[in-house]
Order: sequence, then structure tokens, then C-alpha cells
Amino acid sequence: MEKRVRVRFAPSPTGGLHMGGVRTALFNYLFAKKHGGDFILRIEDTDQTRYVNGAEEYIVNALKWCGIEPNEGVGFGDGPHKPYRQSERKALGIYKKYADQLIAGGHAYYAFDTEEELDAMRKRLEAAKVVAPQYNSVSRQTMRNSLTLSEDEVKKLLDAGTPHVVRLKVPRNEEIRFHDIIRGWVVVNSSQVDDKVLLKSDGMPTYHLAHIVDDIEMQISHAVRGEEWLPSAPAHILIYRYLGLENDMPKLAHLPLILRPDGQGKLSKRDKSGLPMFPLNWFDERTGESYVGYRESGFYPEAFINMLALLGWNPGDNREIMTKAEIIEAFTFERVNKSGAKFDPEKTKWFNQQYLRQRNDNELAAELMPILESKGVKADLKFVTEFCRLIKEKAHFINEFYDLGVYFFTAPASFDEKVLAKKWNENSKATYSKLRDKLNGENNWTADNLHHVFEAASAELGKIDMQLVRVLVSGVAGGPQLFDMLALLGKEEIMKRLDYALSQMK
Repeated sequence: MEKRVRVRFAPSPTGGLHMGGVRTALFNYLFAKKHGGDFILRIEDTDQTRYVNGAEEYIVNALKWCGIEPNEGVGFGDGPHKPYRQSERKALGIYKKYADQLIAGGHAYYAFDTEEELDAMRKRLEAAKVVAPQYNSVSRQTMRNSLTLSEDEVKKLLDAGTPHVVRLKVPRNEEIRFHDIIRGWVVVNSSQVDDKVLLKSDGMPTYHLAHIVDDIEMQISHAVRGEEWLPSAPAHILIYRYLGLENDMPKLAHLPLILRPDGQGKLSKRDKSGLPMFPLNWFDERTGESYVGYRESGFYPEAFINMLALLGWNPGDNREIMTKAEIIEAFTFERVNKSGAKFDPEKTKWFNQQYLRQRNDNELAAELMPILESKGVKADLKFVTEFCRLIKEKAHFINEFYDLGVYFFTAPASFDEKVLAKKWNENSKATYSKLRDKLNGENNWTADNLHHVFEAASAELGKIDMQLVRVLVSGVAGGPQLFDMLALLGKEEIMKRLDYALSQMK
């Protein structure tokens, strides 16, 4: 009988949740939803020295904004396997029980080495031209641990409370095989695996032991995590095996990296692409650095999630704009790429543009009104709604609307000099003054009728340059459809603007 699908997202509260972490959470969420399973938020706070105040709350809020909420875990409700913080689970003695079992079975050992001794060991190995100095089946023979000390010495050290860690005893020159849903079979020789620390000197478990214990006790069916954990997977397989749990372990899936736009290396939180790397604003109290979020930059969560889903996964067809329900329906790990996915800033903005265009004008107006108010602009909601209809095709974000169409709210004080230099001549003032008079005599002030008025004026006065009219009215050379703009601004406002503009022209 197949296990119920139970997946977890298990970030460390050591900082803000980077977009790479959001994608890991998203793929877990999609898989759980696709199979009617559970999605759990677990906080892996085993490294208390790196704990950052506010990070846990940030993670919870970020998942809520993204719309990928767990149905169990920290901030989302208790289930039968609480608590969900590893620090709280450590206090219950859960991890030590498993570490003691590994020691009793001869698969883990006590290591009493000081930092100075560990540093000396690394320097010896470097001097001997060892490529990757590590504490392993060879180097441990020269160190101070329960494999090299007598039972009496070990007992005395433990009884005296001598600081120590518990390390995994990795066998020498043994083939370790495991299956990854995304990458297929992976084979690693144990000589490439170091003796991982399982329990630290303060009794806190490391990730290597804690996540295994928690996954087993929480009945996790699939462990979905980033590619950076792939090198550690062989040691994790050994731990499951030595605990007699290899047949009960979750299926593994290691997600590809998100790469920089140039494809050269992993995307960093300090990437200079011009777009955020965090879902929400984040202030790092350790470094004093501030990071702008996708939310505060004007992105819609649906657009952010749609973009992230397609970073390393595809639905098997040419679809790009997909609802969350459509993504869930199409999602499989078999369509996740093995290779890294390049982050494309322009494509990311394009996704938001598509979702912005899907919103109706009333929704956009409701979003824009507070922005206008913050700029001291007082405008009628009906006017703003029509303004949104005209301007939305030009924008990627709602917070661009005002800058793109500021002339709808404020008459221009200057005019595009390049257009004037190219198109304004000695006859222009007379021509456009006559056009102004014809418009002033028009009472049917609609976009369709204005179009006919301009056609008639061109036939009588000679060609009317629409871009020149646009510059005289708005000050700029581009914008929404001219007759729609004239109709919205209204006859009275257009007359005022044309009078001012013509008074400034020679």
C-alpha cells in the first residue's frame, strides 16, 4: 500500500526566505495538492548561533502571501506530530535516542577533538596534498575519539563532561546507491563521504540527523530539497540504513539550482539583476542590509508563483500563463529538469504584466487609488477606472501607472523637444490653432467622434500630425490611443492645455 503523500518544507530561521527557498516550498505544495496529501512547515533551528529574530515570522508571512500555505506545522496548525521546531523536539530527547542507537550499533562514535586539534588535522592533510581534507575513515584513526581511545578513557571523558560530538562512522571504500526521482540512480563511493557530526557538543542535533529523525517520525513520504544537499545524501542513506529504516525512508528529489541570468553560478540574494530576490521586504539585522520584496515591488503573488513554477519545470506543452489549479494538475517531478534554470528578469516582469492585464479596470482602480492619494492626487474613481483601462497595456506593475500617465492628472509644463524640433515648423502654430477652434466647437466629445473630427480637419487644413497633438496635450511623445486620451480628459481640460501649449510655441 502506497504511503499517504506527506511532504515538508523545512527552512532554517537564519534569515529571510530567498526565492530559491520559495520554489522548494512551492514544488512541495504542488505535489501535495496534486495527490491530496499534506504539506508541513517544519523549522530546522538546530544551529542556534545563527538564529535570527523575525526570520520564522517572515517565512510564515511569505508563504501566506505566495498562497502556498501548509496545512500543518509552525504558524499553520498542529497535527499529530507536533512540535515542529527542532529545538523543541530536542528538549523531548527525540534525537539523542536515535544517536544512542547508532552508537550502540557501532555506526557512530564519540569525538572529543578540540577546535585546535581539528585545525591541526586539516593543516596536516593540506600539507600532504589531500584535495578535500575531511574527518573520515582514514583521518579519524589519528584523532581523539571513541574508536582510538580505550573504553576506560572514553568513560572517564564522558563522566567528566568533556565536550564532544557524535559522528557517523562512514565505512571505507563502500559503494552507496540511492534513487532520486529527478536524477535517477546515483552511485557514490564512501571514500568521498566524511564522518558527519550528528550531535553537537551542546546536545543539539545537526541537520544530518535531525531531518532524518523528523522525516521518519512525521511519516514524510517524499523529501524534496535543493541540489546543494545532493552531496550529503549518501551519508543520509547510511543513517537510514544503520537505523534499520532504509525501507521506510522518504523518496528523494533534489531540485536543480536557480542560476544567475548569465547562467554562471547560483542565483544569490545579492544578485544585481534589478529584481528582488525575496518575496517580501527583508532587513538583515546582522549585516544591516535591506532587501526589497516582490510584494513591495508591485508583483502579484500569482505571477510570482507562475514564474517560479516554470523555473526548472515545464507542463509538457507550450503553456506559460497558468493558474495555480492548472499548475497543480500538470505537476510531476518527472518534468523537473536536472540542469539549473536561468533566472530571467525581463521574463519575470512579463509574467506580472500578463496578470495585471487580466485584472478588470475596477480592480486596478481600487489598487491605484491609495497610490494616487500618497502622491497628493485627488481623482474621481470613475476617472481613475477609465485611466486604468487606457494605461494598463503600457505597464508591468500597478505602481508604474502614475508615472506612465502623470499627464492625466497634471497638465504638462514642458513639451518633448525632439518631437518639436523634428515636426514643428513656421506654419504649425496657425494650423493647430485652427484645429483647436474646430475642437472647441465640437459638443459630441467621444473618442469615435473625435476621430471623425480629426479626419475632417486633416482634409481641410492639411495633414494633422497626431504625435504633435499628443505632445501639445500631454507633453510626451507616446501613450495610450490619442482619441481615448482626449475623450477622458474632457473638452474643457483639452482647451486649457492647447491654449497654454500654443502660447509657448513660436
